[in-house]
Amino acid sequence: MHLGLDSSTQSLTAVIIDPASGTIAHQQSVNFGADLPAWGCPSGFIPGGAGGEVHSQPLMWLEALDLLLSRVGASFDLSKIRSIAGSGQQHGSVYLNASFETVVSSLDPTGDLRTQLAPTLSRSTSPIWMDTSTGAECAEIAAAIGGNDEVCRRTGSIMIERFTGPQIRRFYKLDPEGYAATARIHLVSSFIASVIAGTSAPIDYGDAAGMNLLNLESLEWDAGLMEATAPGLAEKLPPAAAATTVQGTVSAYFVAKYGFRPDCRCALFTGDNPASLVGMGATRPGNVVISLGTSDTFFAAMPTAKTDPNGFGHVFGNPAGGFMSLICFRNGSLAREALRDRLALDWSAFDREALAATRGEAGRNLMLPFFGPEITPRKDFDAPLLEGSEAFESGADPGLQVRALLEGQFLNMRLHSMWMGVKTERLRLTGGASKNDGIAQLAADVFQAPVERLEVSNSAALGAALIAAAADGMDLEALQDIYCRSSGEATLRPDPALGSIYQDALGRFESLLGRA
Repeated sequence: MHLGLDSSTQSLTAVIIDPASGTIAHQQSVNFGADLPAWGCPSGFIPGGAGGEVHSQPLMWLEALDLLLSRVGASFDLSKIRSIAGSGQQHGSVYLNASFETVVSSLDPTGDLRTQLAPTLSRSTSPIWMDTSTGAECAEIAAAIGGNDEVCRRTGSIMIERFTGPQIRRFYKLDPEGYAATARIHLVSSFIASVIAGTSAPIDYGDAAGMNLLNLESLEWDAGLMEATAPGLAEKLPPAAAATTVQGTVSAYFVAKYGFRPDCRCALFTGDNPASLVGMGATRPGNVVISLGTSDTFFAAMPTAKTDPNGFGHVFGNPAGGFMSLICFRNGSLAREALRDRLALDWSAFDREALAATRGEAGRNLMLPFFGPEITPRKDFDAPLLEGSEAFESGADPGLQVRALLEGQFLNMRLHSMWMGVKTERLRLTGGASKNDGIAQLAADVFQAPVERLEVSNSAALGAALIAAAADGMDLEALQDIYCRSSGEATLRPDPALGSIYQDALGRFESLLGRA
């Protein structure tokens, strides 16, 4: 059996898979706010940060790891685990002094992780992916390297405030003594992996690519970006390596305290987005995942490290090899709900029947579906832009606006993923809105690809468990065929008669966007 751990923003989750039976043998979570309230992080981070600063508590993550394994061990024999892998919230960073290597390799099982590792922190808190305090640092690094186009060409993303490189630079500027006392900088993923293995772990390519520091062509730290970020940074970062790399066996601490077998293998940990790519069965190019949530997310595998010429999308490493894209659309369910409320509709207006009633208007009316600032494309919209019939623009026929909003969201995704150069062969939808047949059918029609709805829960932890099994010699694609199943609902097929209609609508949508 194989264990996957996911250290997300709000919780730490364990998923244990049993490939022999094709089942998930055990699942367990610790919620930071509910289970560890003393840390004062009800949503997993320290509230009230100034100037866009959002930090969390690395010692809280360690306390959660002890608590989680004690709960799992109370009902599951951990000696059955052959290998471990994991994922962590991307971009978060942990700062450690020179004592870390010694302490983590000699942990006392009669004590706990939090108490023993507290003295090894050179910075008491960790900036996480929600932090937007580094605008100045992003500008400084980009200027030093020749601009954001060059940063994107090298790293797969323009300089992003939440990414680790600018966060490191800000620490260096604000606390040069603390930075000088830092011997090792880890990501959330590699920090937890290091604790599990009892030695400082490499950073996997998938998570490393979310730092604005990894050169995607060489898969090594980019010397120019390192120099522009902070002095001596090359000596402080672990090497980068593939996710399925086996870094050793589990630390004696976990053998003695929780009953792991001494030969239990530890693979590298990756970021939550690359792990979710695995957990959703989308590591092969052509399989696209769209997560319909507060913000909508589009991610897919790519065989080569192409980069978005507009700088909207991001490129990370694919744990199965190659690369993956991630494109975020801020106006997701927020826009869908805003239109629903504006038209005084209920969700039945978004179902298959209501959309079927306006099918004859497919692609005729256009809406730029942005009720507020958007990041793909990066523009400060304040309201949707409509172009079409009088009944559509006036709202006299609410169904037309419902259809145009959804068409606009999927056309925007299709338009802003074309840079990948990968044909969409299958869409896998997840998130609350994916359960709606009308929305799912529209996605199939706009992309002209079949749509499946996934029944995967805890996709990052499941992906980590699959990576652990792959690191133990199992075939990853075969495992995905078992564990990344679509729900019992039938696959929705695109209507080929709408293919040319939406191809034409795509061009008109792009033109309208250019005039906005």
